Amino acid sequence: MKAKKEFTVADYLLTRLKQLNVTEVFQIPGDYVKHFTQALEDFNGIETIGTTNELDASYAADAYARTRGLGAVSLQYGVSTFSALNAIAGAYVERSPVVVISATPGSDARQIGSMYNVLYHHSTGNLNADQEVYERVTVAAETLSTSVGAPEKIDKLLIAALTYQRPVYIACYKEVWGEPCPKPPAKKLQAEIIKSEPAALDNAVTQAWTQITQAKKPIILAGVELLRHDLTTQLEKLIKESGMLYTTTSLGKTVLDEKGDKFIGTYSDQASIPEVISLVEGSDCILSLGTIITDDYLWLVENKFSDMIQATTQEMRVGYFTYNGVTLKDFIEALTERFKLAAAYPLKVVAPPQPKFPEPWRSNSDPKYDATPEVITFNRFFEHTVSFLEKQKMLDKIVMTYGVSTSMYVATNIYGLSKNAYISSAAWQCIGFETGAASGAQLGSGKQAWTVAGDGGFMMIAQSLSTLARYNINSVIFVMSNGVYAIEQVYVDMDAFKPGPSHKFDAFDILPKWDYQALAKAFGANSYRAETVTELDEVLLKLKKKTNLPSLVEIVIPEKDLARQMKRLGEE
Repeated sequence: MKAKKEFTVADYLLTRLKQLNVTEVFQIPGDYVKHFTQALEDFNGIETIGTTNELDASYAADAYARTRGLGAVSLQYGVSTFSALNAIAGAYVERSPVVVISATPGSDARQIGSMYNVLYHHSTGNLNADQEVYERVTVAAETLSTSVGAPEKIDKLLIAALTYQRPVYIACYKEVWGEPCPKPPAKKLQAEIIKSEPAALDNAVTQAWTQITQAKKPIILAGVELLRHDLTTQLEKLIKESGMLYTTTSLGKTVLDEKGDKFIGTYSDQASIPEVISLVEGSDCILSLGTIITDDYLWLVENKFSDMIQATTQEMRVGYFTYNGVTLKDFIEALTERFKLAAAYPLKVVAPPQPKFPEPWRSNSDPKYDATPEVITFNRFFEHTVSFLEKQKMLDKIVMTYGVSTSMYVATNIYGLSKNAYISSAAWQCIGFETGAASGAQLGSGKQAWTVAGDGGFMMIAQSLSTLARYNINSVIFVMSNGVYAIEQVYVDMDAFKPGPSHKFDAFDILPKWDYQALAKAFGANSYRAETVTELDEVLLKLKKKTNLPSLVEIVIPEKDLARQMKRLGEE
């Protein structure tokens, strides 16, 4: 008779993750972390997703966390954790609660290393280096040297991830993951509830109310923290009670379902639809809620600082006045109550009609190709793809992923996406994030991932296609194949986009040529290619067919296609 398996520290963490609806853990194996990976393999209710490299695993865990509420990635010490650092830094910046799981050389190794000056593999010589590095990109980091106190420390870390919606790091000495441990209570962990200081909250709301009621054209700028901290219901109530129009940042796009009549479109500075730019820049009071203000929004800071009410988990500011001890949730709810109580509030805002298809694409397409309507440009790609998704009633059934690229900015012009259906690296701005994120976005959301990647970004993490095929994840990966880092060239020298051989891209922005059809075959994925608008429409119809494999779609576009969204950004 087989002996009953002992409940271990690894089992404790996995049980806690399962209670929080984490049903997949992305993994890179390793000898130090073997006790955890073996426990994961045998654990009922959580599937191991073995990925091709650390960025693949960590981008996926990040996207999973953004759609599921919490994600986890298991990595080998040193060589894996350091490789994954870029992805976890992005999760930290963009408020994504990823649990980074690892293991270090154990007690025996540390004794031998100390006695005989042995350098253990994957180590820099400082056995605490992993934790020290991850302390810079997590809200809590812990290395357990014993199973004593492990449940309390694990719980504390998970609560921190939930409370702050940012990554945490947990490692054990090699042997500790396999040591005996009590089972956790059945009640799942919850985020810590942080309350505002009453007087500070009242002062902040009073000052904000004064600024809003004196304004002629107030507007709400909604950000990603509202999604992460489950404050979208509060946002909807505020919009309803105030009557204000709202827009979102690029990172916060789809903070709500975009079909509401108060949504004017996403504000991504000069990449925005011109009417959106006009409404935002013409506002005399910007109620910025849960936003991460990056240098994409310097115009706002330089021109609207005194007109902004900036309420986030990090800051509470009304004009030039700042308030400590005020939470984002309490502020939104208290401000909404002010609107409810002010029955005679004079503000009457009527939302303009949403731009109708085919706009905004045709007015933003590169005019060099006006005379060649079959040529696929960035904007023509989105014109036809979004039209297809609308006609097929698929906008509610997909989640889109983007790394930083021309496509990410052009895609901010889309209307009609469902809540939390646009996942991007808009703040960290990582090239390649989108393809690695596809598996996590699809597994986390239960919706099909439609990924639009620049060819340079895809080349960085093409192996992710193998992970998708291995686990029968039928994501669609569009590769915008123009052979160059177009977004980089925009900021280096936009003259390169002018017609003629005398205007050339810088050598460092030119990419190698890949046979994407052969690559898809090697990885076991479906393969399509479109070089004309007619071929694009045909491919989109083929993507309706049921399949359990990912589809790689090469979209051939001209090297010098300069979307006007990017042209405006570059000129700015």
